[in-house]
Amino acid sequence: MPLDTITPTRARALVDAGQAVLVDIRPADERARVSIAGALCAPVDAQPLMTQEALGDRTPIFFCRSGNRTAVHSDQLHALAPKGLTLDGGITAWEAAGGPVIRNRRAPIEIMRQVQITAGVLILSGVGLALTVRPEFLYLAAFVGAGLTFAGVTGSCAMARMLAWMPWNRNQAA
Repeated sequence: MPLDTITPTRARALVDAGQAVLVDIRPADERARVSIAGALCAPVDAQPLMTQEALGDRTPIFFCRSGNRTAVHSDQLHALAPKGLTLDGGITAWEAAGGPVIRNRRAPIEIMRQVQITAGVLILSGVGLALTVRPEFLYLAAFVGAGLTFAGVTGSCAMARMLAWMPWNRNQAA
């Protein structure tokens, strides 16, 4: 059962009145770059997601970056907090409506965006080199495409694991 949505303006009023608490369901690598002060951290991939003690008697307002992930996990969130709400438009809409956020521009962009950028560069490089240098460079694009397909089917991304070892991704807040 999907949770009801709430506008950022209404959510901020409830939080300011102490009647609600914001709950960030994004993973640590996304929260490291931009977050909302005072929001509880409960990534949907963590178990247990959250306890009732953490919420107290406040209504949880779940959010992600844009609202899509919150909608996808709505059934799981509803089971956790049947009277919970989802922030319409996520942290992006919160900030656009004037809600305060904490930015850490020194934090690396999230791993999955790094995967997308790296895969795109490798595929474009393979195709470009195949057209201008040697046709065998097309295998590079095919290899990356096969890796992305494997990651999608299995849920295990070798490129993400390799990028996580890079120096700029080490020692990020959990």
